[in-house]
Amino acid sequence: MAKACILSVSGSVLTPGEADLFKAQNPWGVILMGRSCVSRDQVRRLVADIWDSTGRKTLIFIDQEGGRVARLKAPEWPLFPRGADYAAIYEKDAELGREACWLGHRLIASELASLSIHADCAPVVDLPVPGAHDVIGDRAFGAEPEQAADLAQAAMAGLHAGGVASVIKHIPGHGRSMADSHLQLPRITAGDNELSKDFDAFSRVADAPMAMTAHIAYEAYDPGKAATVSRYMIQEIIRGRIGFDGLLMTDDLGMRALGGSLAERAHASIAAGCDVLLHCSGFLKDPAEILAEMTEVAEAAPVLAGRPAERAAAADAIAQQAEPIEPAKAWQRFHELFPNVGAAE
Repeated sequence: MAKACILSVSGSVLTPGEADLFKAQNPWGVILMGRSCVSRDQVRRLVADIWDSTGRKTLIFIDQEGGRVARLKAPEWPLFPRGADYAAIYEKDAELGREACWLGHRLIASELASLSIHADCAPVVDLPVPGAHDVIGDRAFGAEPEQAADLAQAAMAGLHAGGVASVIKHIPGHGRSMADSHLQLPRITAGDNELSKDFDAFSRVADAPMAMTAHIAYEAYDPGKAATVSRYMIQEIIRGRIGFDGLLMTDDLGMRALGGSLAERAHASIAAGCDVLLHCSGFLKDPAEILAEMTEVAEAAPVLAGRPAERAAAADAIAQQAEPIEPAKAWQRFHELFPNVGAAE
């Protein structure tokens, strides 16, 4: 049975140690970072090697939002708009904004599916506020819950139409963060009235198949404890108040917002109510160090069973639901909407 974790790869090829780890631990998913994406043929070979090591078509994840968060980069792959670009269209014409967002994400899905990547850590549903850290910034679809959720629904629909499962993030809301959780634990001091706006955005997309937690402490509810490891935030806010019942994965356990060892972070996340552990090794360069961290997380991960396994199966199934698209017509329309963004040369 698969383990409740998503691991990564240290470079453009699967090392023997990584292959052995994947064979022994059978992670439910594998996420490809920028270091693992050089060319189309190379990514296809890498995915095939991952599948060979696990003995099954393991779900492959990537962060491909568009804008500055894109692991598949030009000129090898197309450029796609930022969340703010879709928002600008939406604010002039909501219907056109929804069309643009659906189309952009449908084309992203085509790129991903052609590489056998069937899960995208997108869309962002966070609501930025003035003066906050720009870790979210132009990635957001807007500052109001109605608009952000409307565009997020269009984005999810576009991804799903292309056979790529979406992961909304960063639940229950990262937009008020005054720090980058990659480097330290942000502490949000806003009260319930303010935070209800952030939660509302996620409530409107609570039917998403997957969500990624925020490594943020919400002082009004569980002071000093990141939502990822807070049973109160997961059970009372994310599952209860927001109403999200899909697969809940952690943000990267390697981020410095979380204290303790990786194993301690893993156990705390599962105990709080996360379904799956995500580990990207984003700060490391040495393959041996990355392998050591992945091994620690994989060994701490439980077997994926029960309700978490059902949620995982629902995400896996989206890969079988791809609908046909006419690429030439789709790209022509995309260029009409975004004349300065589009296919790589």
